[in-house]
Amino acid sequence: MKTLYDFSARSNKGAEVHFSDYKGKVVLIVNTASKCGFTPQYDGLEALWQKYQDKGLVIIGFPCDQFGHQEPGSNEEIAEFCRLNHGVTFPLMEKIEVNGEGAAPIYRWLTAEKAFGGFGDGPMAAMMDKFLSEADPDYASKPGIK
Repeated sequence: MKTLYDFSARSNKGAEVHFSDYKGKVVLIVNTASKCGFTPQYDGLEALWQKYQDKGLVIIGFPCDQFGHQEPGSNEEIAEFCRLNHGVTFPLMEKIEVNGEGAAPIYRWLTAEKAFGGFGDGPMAAMMDKFLSEADPDYASKPGIK
């Protein structure tokens, strides 16, 4: 049975990152996009990173452009945007796909481990649900990351 520590991925600078290096730490893997309604998440993620990285928290951002073309830039452009606009210093990986046949292995494993549980409550959640429902009425019943 695979675990997180069996996977690796490329950083936004092309270096291979082995998740086995994070044994004994709390790892938060986040699907990100620079031009979506959740972009302000970068500020909160960076605050968590600054507060808890010395206590064993690792935040890993995986940019993805599969949702309404909300992450159109190159790896370099994404990193610069995140740094300049949100002060991001936590690790960013190369842009990947998180759903479908081209999904990165780590995301195939993640979606097999835990199905999508919804966006929660609130106006942003309702907006995302409406947006995705209009694009694909069956989105919520399909496996994968939303």
